[in-house]
Amino acid sequence: MTVSRRHFIGAALAAGLASAQKAKKQEFKVSLNAYSFNKMLNDTIKGRGEGITLPQMFDFAAKNKFEGVDPTGYFFPGYPAVPKPSYVDELKKRAADLGLGISGTGVRNNFTTADKAVRNAGVAHIKQWVEVAAQLGAPVIRVFADTQMRAQTWQSVSNGASRSEVQDYIAAALRECADCGKKYGVRIGVQNHGDFLQSGEELMTLVKAVGSEWCGPIVDTGYFKTKDPYADIALVAPHALNWQIKQSPLGEDSEVPTDLKKLMNIVRKSGYSGYLPIETLSPRGKPYDPFTVVPAFAAQFRAAIEATA
Repeated sequence: MTVSRRHFIGAALAAGLASAQKAKKQEFKVSLNAYSFNKMLNDTIKGRGEGITLPQMFDFAAKNKFEGVDPTGYFFPGYPAVPKPSYVDELKKRAADLGLGISGTGVRNNFTTADKAVRNAGVAHIKQWVEVAAQLGAPVIRVFADTQMRAQTWQSVSNGASRSEVQDYIAAALRECADCGKKYGVRIGVQNHGDFLQSGEELMTLVKAVGSEWCGPIVDTGYFKTKDPYADIALVAPHALNWQIKQSPLGEDSEVPTDLKKLMNIVRKSGYSGYLPIETLSPRGKPYDPFTVVPAFAAQFRAAIEATA
């Protein structure tokens, strides 16, 4: 065997190993975000008639061949208070018995306000739920960097503070949350929601300002408010901790469907591997039945995953 032949065989083996490792690394699991059943979950929690519970949502996810579920915090009994450990254990066991992974969870918070007491309360709230996420086995907890108050924006709730000042508010709060996340092995996922974070560049600028490997972006495919949301998705995708795959890139009331093949090509090119949670939304003033909408959208998304393999 000549040196050149040895070199050729060695290079071929190395290339084959690298290819195998790459193929093994990029694996996709479709998860169901609980917000798809927002009204029905809230109906049960608030006693407004027949709805659905988180365990029942898990049953639906398993029946419809999802690999994971994302039980958002607001649908736990008693939210914003943390649930009893026994309830979390029961939910975790239910998921395991059904063959479902826990792809993440999420909470509400407001870090854009000028009221430091409100920001501090948000940090304390997230820290409490980081422990819940850890007990549940969720690898990431979603939090907001956008104002979550109807008819309000980051400019109004910050009392006219500059963008730089508000980013400092948010980054400091997220950094403290990330330190807690590191302690419990739960990453802090920052979700773009079309207010303070309207573009991929704004989301990445904030994440870099936090400066923690325990804090990164959640890519919400329906809330980049730019001319080309796919460009923003592509910018953030290589850094994604998790996703929220929406039916439209232009918001819940838009009838323009997400180009799922284009989206999956972006995801594949980014190197992301892991859960891809879908979240269907109820358009204002229009009928919405999650029992039919969710399976239909999941089928479309799975077809796009297969078509881009």
